[in-house]
Parts: sequence; C-alpha cells; structure tokens
Amino acid sequence: MSDHDILSDAEREALSAVMHVPDLPPQQTLIVDDDQVSRELLAEVLGLQGIPCLTAASAAQALQLLASNKSIGLLVTDLRMSPDNGLDLIRKVRESDRAALPIIIMSGDAGVKDAIAAMHLSVVDFLLKPIDTEQLVKLARKELGLE
Repeated sequence: MSDHDILSDAEREALSAVMHVPDLPPQQTLIVDDDQVSRELLAEVLGLQGIPCLTAASAAQALQLLASNKSIGLLVTDLRMSPDNGLDLIRKVRESDRAALPIIIMSGDAGVKDAIAAMHLSVVDFLLKPIDTEQLVKLARKELGLE
C-alpha cells in the first residue's frame, strides 16, 4: 500500500474479487446442412480460425440448439434441405426470441428468387457453393465481433 492509496491490500483484493466480470461464453457459429461432409468441413475451417462451431443436420435440430444454447451468435444454413429448407428455418428464427441473430445462407443451386427471398429475411449474405472459405471466415469474424 502506498501513501496515496485509501484501500489496504486486503480491501483491494476483496474489491477485485467482487468486481471480477466472468468471461462470457465464446460466441459460437451454428452450421446447418443436411450434407454431413459439408457441415463438418465448414465447422473445421471455422474452428481452425478460432471460431467455435456447433452443427445441425436439419432445421428442427437447429431450432432446438438455438432455443437451448444462447452462446450461438451466428447461423450459417444451407438453402436446400429436407424436410424444411433454409428459408423455412430463417422464417422460424425471425419469428422467435432469436429474431436478431445474424444469418448467412448458402446454396449450390439458388436462383434469383431464392436470393431475393433470403434478403427479405434480413440475411447477412448469400454465399454460393462451393463456399469461398476466406469470405465465410471474414463474415463470421465480423458478425461475431472478433475483428
């Protein structure tokens, strides 16, 4: 304790312990694709860049994860899935308590109508397959506040 300190060392330690803000859980990306190889590849690419990922094989599974895991900060979904497609998933997310969640949609065979429908649902971006992984990483880092 210096001459100018008004707190003792013990008081300073007690105050520091009380004021310590716990680390927030890492913001995760949820990747939804009914193609297992695509799902796992994207999760690995993002994971290697320090972006933790969860994966889901369907819209139903994704909705369950979104409801139970508040550390998901970004949704990346395929457009063509069955039985619910990516647009159906996005509509359900937009009608839920996770409505503000940033979403990136991807597709290998999307038309202009699909892209317009996705943009009306306020998606961050619409990526065509094969995915430009550098662009996906850049978008994910930006949306998760990692830049």
